[in-house]
Amino acid sequence: MRPARRRREPRAAARHGRRGVRVQLQRRVRSWSPTRRELARWANVAAGGAVSGRELGVCIVGAPESRRLNARFRGRDAPTNVLSFASVALPRAPARGARVLGELVICPRVLRAEARAQDKSLKAHWAHLVVHGTLHLLGYDHERAADARRMERREIALLKRLGFANPYRSS
Repeated sequence: MRPARRRREPRAAARHGRRGVRVQLQRRVRSWSPTRRELARWANVAAGGAVSGRELGVCIVGAPESRRLNARFRGRDAPTNVLSFASVALPRAPARGARVLGELVICPRVLRAEARAQDKSLKAHWAHLVVHGTLHLLGYDHERAADARRMERREIALLKRLGFANPYRSS
């Protein structure tokens, strides 16, 4: 029996509307993930038109790679749900001439476990973390309590606009 074929993404970047953030998707593991169109929509709503014409890389990785990157860049030796690399902090150089916003590195295994533990739909959790990661690329942070509240309020408003429930409210 032959192994299942990996789904190939078309070369053209998914876009939201006529202008906006273009999403380049790279899958390094076989796992369910939203479509590139959904990822682009979520990132574009989060960006709010502030960074039109930029490219956002979304790299879907396994737990070992997530753990390695999290240890290297955050000093935490465990896989994580999403890592955000602004274009100035990318672990690899962007394509020549590209206007890169940054890259989100997402670990579906961690997302699935979190969604299950928090009794959330997997799609809603993906949307939340794409919005969360994109906000990091736009300068939002949650190191201080006041910054965390500001970021959470923004996430809640954006997710509501996308048709998702407040991710911080218990079910």
